[in-house]
Amino acid sequence: MMGHFRFLTAGESHGKGLTVIVEGVPAGLSLRAEDIDRDLARRQGGYGRGGRMKIERDHVEITAGVRHGKTLGSPIALWIENRDWPNWTERMAVEPVEAPVERVTRLRPGHADLPGAIKYGFDDVRNVLERASARETTARVAAGGIAKRLLAEFGVAFFSHTIAIGGVRAAPAEPIDWEAVERSPVRTADPQAEAEMIAAIDAAKQDGDTVGGEVEVRVTGVPIGLGSYVQWDRRLDGRIAQAICSINAFKGVAFGAGFEATALRGSQVHDVILPVERWEGRLWPHATNRHGGIEGGISTGEDIIVRCAVKPIPTLAHPLPSVDLDTGEEVLAHYERSDVCVVPAAGVVAEAMVAVVLADAFLEKFGGDSLAETRANYEHFLASAGPRALRR
Repeated sequence: MMGHFRFLTAGESHGKGLTVIVEGVPAGLSLRAEDIDRDLARRQGGYGRGGRMKIERDHVEITAGVRHGKTLGSPIALWIENRDWPNWTERMAVEPVEAPVERVTRLRPGHADLPGAIKYGFDDVRNVLERASARETTARVAAGGIAKRLLAEFGVAFFSHTIAIGGVRAAPAEPIDWEAVERSPVRTADPQAEAEMIAAIDAAKQDGDTVGGEVEVRVTGVPIGLGSYVQWDRRLDGRIAQAICSINAFKGVAFGAGFEATALRGSQVHDVILPVERWEGRLWPHATNRHGGIEGGISTGEDIIVRCAVKPIPTLAHPLPSVDLDTGEEVLAHYERSDVCVVPAAGVVAEAMVAVVLADAFLEKFGGDSLAETRANYEHFLASAGPRALRR
């Protein structure tokens, strides 16, 4: 369910560029290209990325919905150029071309190649792989950048870090040093695990293979009351899970303790609510946060913690056996320039999708056609959200 903050993307991996339309942002929000470009640069980083990241220098151009640095309340249009486009002008031309263009018919296991070609009746897999490519996540990060900018007005902040790569698990000290995470080539807070993760990536590259892993998103400053239990599609955790699983290569989602909680008793899992004398400036705080900031489909006011499983990408330098779309005969899968590991970048994309869901839920709760109206509704809610004896 998304209707308050929503976005659409268009564009192919090797087309001219990516278009993003974002709708629902209140009027009066300060927004500049650099607010979005920071995350676009973070998405392009990370050890294990391929040659494409050496070509692209992603930058967003805001082409509609903003005037003199302030949003207008109308749809916001973004444009991100593909710098690799000049190398693909004939193969990806919009208009018909006279010269024959080589078709892709060798299917890649683990990609959208086979089901996509069959679904849409294509005889050229390039029609599938261009749109199914993770290049589209650039547009998502741009939309997420606007969502983050909106929520930052209300003290909400987003972070992510790498928990595992190629079977190597991090054990970071708490609280996490987020500046150290951003300096890390694999975006982990555990220096010892960092070296082992890099070695795992190097070993996979040498073997012509790929590796996956796990990332965690943490969101601070989220108010209590976002989402709802009244219908299945309004539950906040369900909405976040759908958004995460819509990202290329993401195959699992957990909140807080996640699957680890299945081995514990209820007394070891549920988050005790603290009495007023221990509030320390927060509304309804808990002694722990094993539920990841969501109970009954509603935010609790604690940090939202989302853990995400990322599979190894399916384009391998040493391709797996597969079949040809034309003949059905055994061939080696198609190979096109690709990454060895996308896990460090995946955390940034996951942040963006969580931000989009939270922005939608925030506007669902507080509304407002202008930022001032949204803020007034938000502040009124906070003033009435404490125990009856303390309401001001």
